[in-house]
Amino acid sequence: MKEFVVGVDVGGQTTKIGVVDARGDVLSQTIIRTDTYGTDAAAYIAALADAVKDSVAQSGKTMDDIRGIGVGAPNGNYYTGEVAFAPNLAWAASAAVPFSKMLSEALDGMPVSLTNDANAAAVGEMAYGAARGMKNFIMITLGTGVGSGIVIDGKVVYGHDGFAGELGHVTVVRQNGRACGCGRHGCLEAYCSAIGVARTAREWLDATDEPSSLRDVENISSKDIFDAARTGDALAIRVFEYTGTILGRAFADFIAFSAPEAIVLFGGLARAKEFLYEPIVRAMNENVLKIWKDKVQVVFSQLKESDAAILGASALAWEL
Repeated sequence: MKEFVVGVDVGGQTTKIGVVDARGDVLSQTIIRTDTYGTDAAAYIAALADAVKDSVAQSGKTMDDIRGIGVGAPNGNYYTGEVAFAPNLAWAASAAVPFSKMLSEALDGMPVSLTNDANAAAVGEMAYGAARGMKNFIMITLGTGVGSGIVIDGKVVYGHDGFAGELGHVTVVRQNGRACGCGRHGCLEAYCSAIGVARTAREWLDATDEPSSLRDVENISSKDIFDAARTGDALAIRVFEYTGTILGRAFADFIAFSAPEAIVLFGGLARAKEFLYEPIVRAMNENVLKIWKDKVQVVFSQLKESDAAILGASALAWEL
């Protein structure tokens, strides 16, 4: 049995490739640009195939040692193997690209499994991280956006079309909700992503004269707010309390449809767990149906941040 797989994390700017063994050790990593190929999907796939070969060679293995390739990508469809209408990928923004088929052909028939990045994170967490041993959990990725992967009875929920689990786009503010990048208003992502958190801080600073070290920051980021909160900045702390409360209320609703053992948080914004955890759990338990009160854990990813995306994608390949 072949004991190695390749994980590929396709991001808007860069793509990370790594060779992974059965214990979840990343043996080698390679990074290429995602955004330098314009609308030429074939050129990008060719460069990716070369990078896979390079990464395998760096690990001291050969392509004959590789069981398969797992890929996590924005708008990646597990059923069709396509990356479809992904706004941050120029080569897939206006079309459905047969990603798995093209990469497999470029690698002489190597099996390729594709899903979206949040589902890949869920599979990785189940295989290597905080969700090991769990068969029912929800993965929430808190980054530039808010993604999710739903696992029921040990299987990722894909729905009839492969796109199930867009929990970042449930409506949490119905009256005068913020515009979201998806074109709708009031989405969870508009408030609880890194961009949403920064927007909350800017709105509050504009609306009050409250002293805050954030007033000295020109382009506020979620990291700036985190750094300010750690110094005791009251406004920054309240921004996280507000964000955590919205997340907790949303989690109470999510629990109602899948009764998860845990909700696992991953992504850059999850690093602010010292400020997010208590308001999330409090709001979740205040709003959840009584049969689930105090039963659902809120846990944070145990995967190394530098390896997490590759591990998540690679976990798909063990099913090939």
